[in-house]
Amino acid sequence: MGNTEDRFIDIEIKLAHQEHIVESLNQRVYEQQQQIDKLEQMCAALVQHVRDQAQGNSGGALAHEPPPHY
Repeated sequence: MGNTEDRFIDIEIKLAHQEHIVESLNQRVYEQQQQIDKLEQMCAALVQHVRDQAQGNSGGALAHEPPPHY
């Protein structure tokens, strides 16, 4: 009977470790999703900035005009 009890204890220990690992992985996935969301917002802001700059330059100076020190 002791052998069966030892097997149950081993199974419970392994299950506890697996639950801890799953929780750690879930936390990491959550953190990565937050990073992805932040990067997507930054990319969208950068795209908008580039579009605004392109529209601002279309009516005035040439896009490939040399800098003033030339």
